[in-house]
Amino acid sequence: MPTSWSRRGFVKATGGAAAAFGLAGTVSVTTASGTARAAEAADEFGQLRNTWRGLVLGSGFSPTAEPFASKLAQLGSSAAAWRAAMSPTAGSLWPELVWLDPEPDTDTASYTYSAQIQLTFQRLRSMAEAYAQPGTGLTGDAGFAQDVVAGLRHVVSDVYHAGQARYGNWYNWQIGGPQALLDAAIILHDHVDDELRAAITAAVGAFVPDSAVASYSGTSTGANRVDLCRTIALSGLVGDDAGRLTVAAEALSPVFPYVTSGDGLYRDGSFVQHTWVPYAGSYGADLFTGLSLLFALLAGSSWEITDPARENYFDAVERAWAPFLFNGLCMDAVSGRAISRGVPPGTSAGASDDHLRGHSVIASIVALGRAASAEQNARWRALAKGWIQRAYFSAPHTDPMLGVYKLAQLQEVVADTTVKPLPEPVAHRLFPSQDRAVHRRRGWAACLAMASERIAHYEWGNGENLRGWHTGAGWLAWWGDDFGNEQYSEGFWATVDPYRLPGTTVSRKPLADGEGGQWGAERPAVRWVGGTTDGTYAAVGQHLKGLSSTLEARKSWFFLDEGIVCLGAGITAADGTPVDTVVDNRRLGPGGAETLTVDGRRMPGEPGWTRTLPDPGWAHLAGHGGYVFPAGGRVTALREERTGRWSDIRTGASTEPVTDRYLTLYVDHGTDPADASYAYVLLPGASATRTAARAAGARTLLRTLVNTPEAQGVQVPALGLTAVNFWAAGTACGLTVSAPCSVLVRHGRGGTATVCVADPARALTALTVTWEHRVTSVVSRPGTVTAAVPGRELTLTFGALTAEAGATQQTLVRTA
Repeated sequence: MPTSWSRRGFVKATGGAAAAFGLAGTVSVTTASGTARAAEAADEFGQLRNTWRGLVLGSGFSPTAEPFASKLAQLGSSAAAWRAAMSPTAGSLWPELVWLDPEPDTDTASYTYSAQIQLTFQRLRSMAEAYAQPGTGLTGDAGFAQDVVAGLRHVVSDVYHAGQARYGNWYNWQIGGPQALLDAAIILHDHVDDELRAAITAAVGAFVPDSAVASYSGTSTGANRVDLCRTIALSGLVGDDAGRLTVAAEALSPVFPYVTSGDGLYRDGSFVQHTWVPYAGSYGADLFTGLSLLFALLAGSSWEITDPARENYFDAVERAWAPFLFNGLCMDAVSGRAISRGVPPGTSAGASDDHLRGHSVIASIVALGRAASAEQNARWRALAKGWIQRAYFSAPHTDPMLGVYKLAQLQEVVADTTVKPLPEPVAHRLFPSQDRAVHRRRGWAACLAMASERIAHYEWGNGENLRGWHTGAGWLAWWGDDFGNEQYSEGFWATVDPYRLPGTTVSRKPLADGEGGQWGAERPAVRWVGGTTDGTYAAVGQHLKGLSSTLEARKSWFFLDEGIVCLGAGITAADGTPVDTVVDNRRLGPGGAETLTVDGRRMPGEPGWTRTLPDPGWAHLAGHGGYVFPAGGRVTALREERTGRWSDIRTGASTEPVTDRYLTLYVDHGTDPADASYAYVLLPGASATRTAARAAGARTLLRTLVNTPEAQGVQVPALGLTAVNFWAAGTACGLTVSAPCSVLVRHGRGGTATVCVADPARALTALTVTWEHRVTSVVSRPGTVTAAVPGRELTLTFGALTAEAGATQQTLVRTA
């Protein structure tokens, strides 16, 4: 490694950059009549820079208290080491971060080179923070600040300047890199001379011109649009450019309205990025962070964001983001390829599991509250405090991966005794526009991920999530309120069998890494995916077609109080390989040996054990929950010790081995099955005794269970519930329909009942639903119902449902 440069030598080496910037001799002229206005504008820009520094550095925390003391000390230590290792040459500032691309284009190698520009700027940004933050050992060190500025000068002179042709990943040039550069320039504003400041704004103006946000399309939508606006706004702060701030503020407006396709926020609470991928937990989190910062930055300024449509994102806190937060974690089903960004235990660089993503989202919600109404802010802080207090596995407010400013926000909520934590809701949320469902009960929560012509099987890109093939094949994840919150964290994605994700029905046909194409390119040619819900219970179904496979099936889930009834029918394939339905696949940890009991018999606990269970009645996994098999079937139990590497699923990630043990229960449908089926009930958190009791009373619990390729449904007398997913016109469970649809009927108090109907395929121009039950009157009905006839049976006639986006249509009736 080259020897460290002295500060003087480094500054001298990079001090001649003015010629490279092409800015020598620049003259600024201000007329007398404009002097007052210029002074006023300069004062406002100065105030905004101070506001931004406060936003990204945090405030109100004690640098001598934990977790801040350790975090600030580590920041200072890292910054000092980076300073010592600086060795500016053509193509790099640090020897390990070479951006000089010998063959610049947009191939994988060029992506790696352009990423080094971003990483270099991010390192310099962290060094700038070490200068500005207290307790780092470098606080206020003018010599250190000059070294950081010299580093910025070198990168801008060598590669990130006007006239440089872009190569590699556009994101590094337009968002990730310039945001870090501009943050550093604002934090160190008093140390950055006019020449460098002009060079920075010229470079950012070249790579992110106003035209980057002129059209709401391509890479300028959703979270990317918010990030581009942030880049433009910060360049306006660095260069005292009112025009750039105006462009940034106005270009946010296309983000706010609800969308009906493509990227953005949907009326049902779905959030999609990259056209086909549910992304509230990754891109959506970035969007929330960006909006919260920009709203706070520009509040009260000449560029305040006042578009009334911004209220859609305030409403989205509880409609789109909160449903996927549980005990501090953010459910992986809405995090796209980000699920592959974990690291082995004992390390932290680049870590991003479900808990870390959740912590960041919670902090962004708290930050957004500063721009919301007092009532909204108070409620969101109460939600945040509840998530933090219940986060027994990984505490958000002490998360070492969060920046100081986010930690400060969460610590302030925790310390505020006027904030009373809100409990977890008991509810069901269905998101038809992103093929996701979330079910919450007292004691547990579950999340279902599916795919259709609207939503991709999975997403891979930039070498990430290479084996996420089956995450849209009915993946059913679940957590207990005080157990199992680490289930999909730590080494899960590096070690789990990608062909055996919980809840999925898959062909064992071998798939290539990245099978199907990048950026969610591969979507199944099916439309009937979705269901109906009354907000408490739900019937959800998926017409499944496998990725690069002949596999086809009808899958249904009925979300109840104690558990989830899972049905499959019409399972057919001709791949020449076995087809499995994975009842569950629980990660037990590196040494886990939790007891599996089947029909009262304790099974062996050593890794490598497997057994086929002919017609089991029930199974129970200690510390997790129970499984009831009302129709028996051929179920296989398997204990495995699996070793994987994060590099297996993410190019360039850690090659260190990670080992976990798993207990898998799956239904073996055999090779090339024809019209196979399955039925089981998942009971999260149930004891062995309760599981056995539910199995003994399964016929009472589920009076009617229909499971055919034409209809799948249940009747649950204890809940007054009948629910059927109709794949074709027909009759089941006392319901008759004229076309494929999803129906749920639930008896309520006072002799009422709610009839919920949905058209998941979004294809019906007319529909008739008949319920074989006496109805005395119709209390209310949606506008889609053109006729409602009570009597010895209820007949509902619907007009076109194609414009309802799969949403539930509720009719309230009296039955007595």
